[in-house]
Amino acid sequence: MIELPESVVLAQQINDTLSGKKVMNVIAAQSPHKFAWFHGDPQCYHELLEGKTIGKASGFGGMIEIQAEDAVILFAEGVNLRFHGENDKHPRKHQLLIEFEDFTAISAAVQMYGGLWCFKEGNFKNKYYDMAKDKPSPLSNEFDRAYYDSIISAPGVAKLSAKALLATDQRIPGLGNGVLQDILFNAKIHPKKKVKDLSEDDKDALFDSMKSTLAEMAFKGGRDTERDLFGCFGGYKTILSKNTAGKPCPVCGDIIKKETYMGGSIYYCGSCQAI
Repeated sequence: MIELPESVVLAQQINDTLSGKKVMNVIAAQSPHKFAWFHGDPQCYHELLEGKTIGKASGFGGMIEIQAEDAVILFAEGVNLRFHGENDKHPRKHQLLIEFEDFTAISAAVQMYGGLWCFKEGNFKNKYYDMAKDKPSPLSNEFDRAYYDSIISAPGVAKLSAKALLATDQRIPGLGNGVLQDILFNAKIHPKKKVKDLSEDDKDALFDSMKSTLAEMAFKGGRDTERDLFGCFGGYKTILSKNTAGKPCPVCGDIIKKETYMGGSIYYCGSCQAI
């Protein structure tokens, strides 16, 4: 799943690998997927992109935006992106394949759900896209303590759990159920703890953890639960994830617990993150 660290990493890899390439062919919606979201008719993607030169890629929220002259390619959520070299075999199943004139390619395959949108610049209306572009990223200086305080003190937030604060209503685009686990662990906050029960020290720790944990994830090439443009796992070793559930906490040795909560899984150390 593309969350903020992966969007930043993938965008940089795309800039390093695809910038300046010219689109030769586009195959869209070859493998049917109920939850692969396209903009308009995906069969029109070829006409829209053919002959266009790939420009700058940007990562924001849980999205990756690629400029292609007057067109935009946008990936979001559960899309797996892979680069294919000149002599590489292309995958049999995919929801989007873009081939370039130098015979390299990029493919996109959807896991549970994901967006694969291609459109003329300015011709796409999506509130999640707008929020992801417009709201400050926790990786930026604009996401400062004053901005954080405006989020945590907003009406209705006090009754929410720490997980709901971080991962619902696009308060912080790109911060989802994956990255929030380590953010809360590093802040020593239980995911079910209510915002109204957070002390001032808790709030300070959560702000600091959000900034430092996300920065470390991005710097190390994403999380070790997610793959990059070349199919490699990220270099950030997750503390709390499906890979560590049932294992000893690296701080206290207590067993890392897994529960179902708010439609997904939460992981926590009952000792380090007492509720």
